[in-house]
Amino acid sequence: MNYTISNDILSLTVSTKGGEMQSIKLIDGTEYLWQGDVNTWPDRAINIFPYVARLTDGMYEYQGKQYRMDIHGFLPTAEMFLESKAENRLTFQLSDTEETRKCYPFHFEYLLHYKLVNNTIIITYEVRNKDQKTMHFGLGGHPGFNVPLEQNLLFEDYFLEFNEKSEPSRIAFSEKCFVTGESEPYPLLHKTFIPLMHDLFDDDAIVLKNTAKELTLKSKKGRKAVKVTFPQMDYLGLWHWPKTVVNYVCIEPWTSLPSREGIVEDLEKQDDLISLEAGNTYTNTWSIELIY
Repeated sequence: MNYTISNDILSLTVSTKGGEMQSIKLIDGTEYLWQGDVNTWPDRAINIFPYVARLTDGMYEYQGKQYRMDIHGFLPTAEMFLESKAENRLTFQLSDTEETRKCYPFHFEYLLHYKLVNNTIIITYEVRNKDQKTMHFGLGGHPGFNVPLEQNLLFEDYFLEFNEKSEPSRIAFSEKCFVTGESEPYPLLHKTFIPLMHDLFDDDAIVLKNTAKELTLKSKKGRKAVKVTFPQMDYLGLWHWPKTVVNYVCIEPWTSLPSREGIVEDLEKQDDLISLEAGNTYTNTWSIELIY
């Protein structure tokens, strides 16, 4: 089921399925969010929990036992409960069940908060450890944004601009999209820009670390743009369907990385995962600002 909140600048529609955003519209009707395509990428803006991207053989290990989990965890396909709705706020909730414990053996409560403040969507992930043991997890966002955002512009008219100069490294991935354990410098144009071209994603996602924490999708030929701010995320994924001409780009803030190539990860030993002690709560807030 979908729920919509709005103000005098924008409207946001979110599904109970995974708490996934379905539409981000300006009051003038401009749709900023990718609307999905069954022939390439059918999703729009999945939320990731409790593991980012792929696991080797779809498996991980915890306390000597192996568990199976799909790409990006079980949240993208989970039916969430609408906990609260106000004029400019939505909160969705997911708690562990017998089914989730088969693939993730923890008692937890996951809350997903959306709040509209003027032209900005503030997104907060809240994880409560209801167990008697430490939880280990990763999370993140995976929104796709329409490119172009205005008529008579092309995909190649756009670029990604960090708000500060930085010298990021690109995480090396295998052909099967697993981490190799290596990284290499990823030079930015003038240390801030990434010009968009479709072949940029021929080798699948570009995953960066050591970036500035604010990135804007924009064009010098137009006014409309999207700014994504992710102060608590250590990694940034950039992606569209490989070797294809499609009119979107995903800007994906992540807390952790996928599995290493050929290794079934031990959840207690993967050092980039969040470790949340029994009874504690973890929150992570990021935002999407519409420029118009």
